Amino acid sequence: GKEAGYTWTTYKFRTSGDSWDNVKFSKYNTSDSYGPIDDKTTLDLADDAARANWGGSWRMPTDADWLELETKCTAMWTIQNGVNGIMATGPNGNSIFLPAAGVWDHTRLSHAGSYGSYWSSSLYTDSPCYAWGFYFNLSHFGCDYVNRSLGFSVRPVTE
Repeated sequence: GKEAGYTWTTYKFRTSGDSWDNVKFSKYNTSDSYGPIDDKTTLDLADDAARANWGGSWRMPTDADWLELETKCTAMWTIQNGVNGIMATGPNGNSIFLPAAGVWDHTRLSHAGSYGSYWSSSLYTDSPCYAWGFYFNLSHFGCDYVNRSLGFSVRPVTE
């Protein structure tokens, strides 16, 4: 049967390989060492989890959206409806709660309640086996590039 969970072998755009150093892609690639180059650096809306699940004008945040949150908002650990997370408040006073939902690696959820990890729709162009994400824990709040085979949360945005 089909392997379950979040691994390179279950990743939709993988054509071969099972680790960051030998994986090849069919889409979202800027380097010939990872297969055919298409130079796509932002998810097509057809591949955007927010648009696919919510429709309308919903989309996944870009790396620029997350960077704006990182640089312009203040974050505070809080509990909302029994869920640990951060409340990020912008200069205009608006705020957003991001649950510390953890991260899926293979078939295991880890760090739920102490770590929040969210996808962007942006490829990390220096090495296409990574994409930009946003994560936080007690000592970090910000953007970083992360392995595309992991299971992160999606926080939809709309214009």
